[in-house]
Parts: sequence; structure tokens; C-alpha cells
Amino acid sequence: MKNIGIVGGLSPESTILYYKTIVEEYRKRFHSEEYPIIIIYSVNFGMFTRLMEEGKWREAASLLVEAIRSLHSAGADFALIAANTPHMFFEYIASNSPIPLLSIIDTLAEVLKKDGVGKVGLLGTKFTLTQDFYVRGLEKHGIKAVVPDPDDINVVNDIIYKELVRGIIKEKSREMLIEIVRRLIRKGAEGVALACTELPLLISGVVDGIKLYDTAKIHALKALEYALE
Repeated sequence: MKNIGIVGGLSPESTILYYKTIVEEYRKRFHSEEYPIIIIYSVNFGMFTRLMEEGKWREAASLLVEAIRSLHSAGADFALIAANTPHMFFEYIASNSPIPLLSIIDTLAEVLKKDGVGKVGLLGTKFTLTQDFYVRGLEKHGIKAVVPDPDDINVVNDIIYKELVRGIIKEKSREMLIEIVRRLIRKGAEGVALACTELPLLISGVVDGIKLYDTAKIHALKALEYALE
């Protein structure tokens, strides 16, 4: 098996989801504790967030490149970034990575195409929803993305950064997210991607018959598949 490298800490809550998903899925499939070696590099989340807010995107991307190089030095055969927002730098990071890098957007697109979803709603951070990297990434696969209105984007962003990344779960926030999902459905979304790896801490499953796609779980399962190839 290949050794898995995870760029984590973005936030710690989602990093735990990745680790548990890989281990639990392996146990489920093989009834064994001989799951792949998993190496985690926990990035300084505060520093990364500050650089993003200041628009110092090259410096933020460089933090992740250094993390991947460290994972490689520690024995990782490939890597994945356990967060959606940093994928705005994916091409730059991948071109400077010494090992293969698995894209969360490409992985999501594989699953959406398999399910026949041609139009997907996106929920995520303000960075993810106001930049076009996610929309363009899905368009390459023939999938149209729809995003919430500006006010809803701010609500989702606040829930992520003020609550979920700190492990705070509020029922009121869950209800607000569900209403935002319903507004995306009214815009024609055939599925809704939780394009922030913390969002599954709050909502999951199906809303009004529309599936919510847990990008963290999908990405983690892809890592296991790749490790087993």
C-alpha cells in the first residue's frame, strides 16, 4: 500500500474526519487493523487564515507546498489537502509538489457524474464561493455550479469560522444552513456539495430529496482507494 500524506490543520476538526474515515472504511472492508500508514502535517491555521485575509495568496500557497515537501520527506507517497478553500492554489501547489496530489474538486466531480448530477449547489467559505476556481473546476467535467446569494454566503462563512472550526455546534446554525440549501434547490441544484470540510459536522444526508455531498468523506475515500491501487 502507498503511504498517505494529509495536509491538515485547516481546520483540526476536518483533519480528524479524514483520519477516521480512512481508518474506519479500511476496517469495514477488510476486517483488519493493517490500514495504510497515514502521515499528517498540521498547518498553522491562524497563520494561513491571516495570509488569506491579507490577500497574500502566494505566501499561503507556499505554506502548503512546504507542508507537502515535509510529508514527502516523512515517507508519504502521495498527498491530499484536507480542506476545500486551499484548492484555489491547487495547480500551483501540484506543480511544486514532489509527490502526486489528489484534488478534492476532481474527486467530487467523479461522484457527481456517477450520480448523474449536472447542476450542483455549493456551500463553503467566502473564499471558495466568491472566487471562481471551484466553478471552473467543475465546469471542466461538464458540471454547472450554483452558489448562494451574497447574504447567505456571509452567513455560511460566519458559521464555519466562528463555530465549526472551533468545534462549536449550534442547532440554530443547522436550521439556517438547511434553509440556504433549500434556496439552492430552488435555483435548480440537483445535489448540494458541502464544499467546506467542516460543514458535515453540522448537516449531512438529504434535504427535501436532494443529496448533500460530503466532500471531506469523498476525498478521504479517494485517498484510501489510491493507497490500495
